[in-house]
Amino acid sequence: MPSRTTVRPEGGVVTRRSRRAFTRRQWARRWLTWKYVLAALVLVGLVAGSIWMVLFSTALAVKQVEVQGAEQLRPAEVRAVAGLSEGEPLARVDLDDVRARVQALAMVSSADVTRSWPDTVVIAVEERVAIATVEIGGQLRGLDLEGVVFDDYAKPPAGLPRVETSSDAGREALSEAAAWGSALPRDLAARVDHLELATVDQISLVLRDDRVVVWGSADESDVKAEVLAGLLKTPGSTYDVSVPGQVSIRP
Repeated sequence: MPSRTTVRPEGGVVTRRSRRAFTRRQWARRWLTWKYVLAALVLVGLVAGSIWMVLFSTALAVKQVEVQGAEQLRPAEVRAVAGLSEGEPLARVDLDDVRARVQALAMVSSADVTRSWPDTVVIAVEERVAIATVEIGGQLRGLDLEGVVFDDYAKPPAGLPRVETSSDAGREALSEAAAWGSALPRDLAARVDHLELATVDQISLVLRDDRVVVWGSADESDVKAEVLAGLLKTPGSTYDVSVPGQVSIRP
């Protein structure tokens, strides 16, 4: 009886291997696709979480308001005007709005508002500096370089010239007076008792010895100051430097 020999076709082995390889490739392609999907979902989650953390969470909310540059103003006054609420998300603070409210204070010349992460709003103020005093409505007030009146004084501060003006003097006229004050040398300013301001181009100085200087407008104030310094050595009661090239002295 002839022996029976089992022959395993090599083709079957190759087919199974091919199927397994094909399956692995399919899974690899699917995993690659899902990997990108998962990565995208993680990224979206991180972005959404970050947005929530910054814009809505109390973790990055306002906890303190730091005021810098306030010397005459009280920091508490600046904070009150700023109108910031503790617990408000720091990223949602309207810096321009806060700046506008702080700059509305008469004493403030300019303000800068910034965020200091994670929980602080910094308000840096530049206060106005008086270069003269002016009486308005019976109240003595400060006058700065921009012609802005601010602050109140019970009595004239030492070393500041006084501006006397009519009640209807406008901002432009006060600006002229301020320009005069900034141009006058300190030693000459110390000799001025007060400035009389009628209109924009009608400014006169009354010295402490009662001599009068007709100044005109604030134009060429630096030149006028230089000319006046020499003129005061000549006896007289009235000195007209309104036109620096054509000065006159009246006895």
